[in-house]
Amino acid sequence: MISSRDRHALFSGGGISFLTGSRAAKFSYGYSSFKGKRPSMEDFYETRISEVDGQMVAFFGVFDGHGGSRTAEYLKNNLFKNLSTHPDFIKDTKTAIAVPLSIDHKPDRSDERLRIEDAGGFIIWAGTWRVGGVLAVSRAFGDKLLKPYVVAEPEIQEEEIDGVDFIIIASDGLWNVLSNEDAVALVQQVTDAEAAARKLIKEAYARGSSDNITCVVVRFDSS
Repeated sequence: MISSRDRHALFSGGGISFLTGSRAAKFSYGYSSFKGKRPSMEDFYETRISEVDGQMVAFFGVFDGHGGSRTAEYLKNNLFKNLSTHPDFIKDTKTAIAVPLSIDHKPDRSDERLRIEDAGGFIIWAGTWRVGGVLAVSRAFGDKLLKPYVVAEPEIQEEEIDGVDFIIIASDGLWNVLSNEDAVALVQQVTDAEAAARKLIKEAYARGSSDNITCVVVRFDSS
């Protein structure tokens, strides 16, 4: 593991774990994070393996701050804890085992624009489409002054991991310069999850990413 007390440095790490339930599952995970060309680091990430009601549950998240890091840091420290202590966490499978695979929540997405306008808000072009001319995303924690136009309600999709080799979770610093197909092709053959995360970070930076870049890769044992 490469680490640093300076959050602005590129650093990475990872581990191997098992889940228990109807059957055992082995997986490995790796993460990498880099301040990049931004003056400060606003990304946070979390990888946590917890026992909830006798079952092992894995949490992975990347939290991309904007206009400051306080909300992203709060989510890192509290989101998974709050989810796992919810009384219906294990009973509600969409909450317990779902993997979010949503399309980016951008203000010009037709359904997002309609939702914003129905709530009395508006979007305008200011270098990119922005809610109220300010925010370039339409769903986010925080941003209190833009509520109720900017909501924190997630889109959730439940997926079986049978046949899934790996998952990539990353901030905009990666996705702004890499397509889903590019990211998958880059690490398809990289079996070490930490090495895969580092490779994606370095490629995003090489392609001109001007944002903080954070990535988590989770690889499932297909044996």
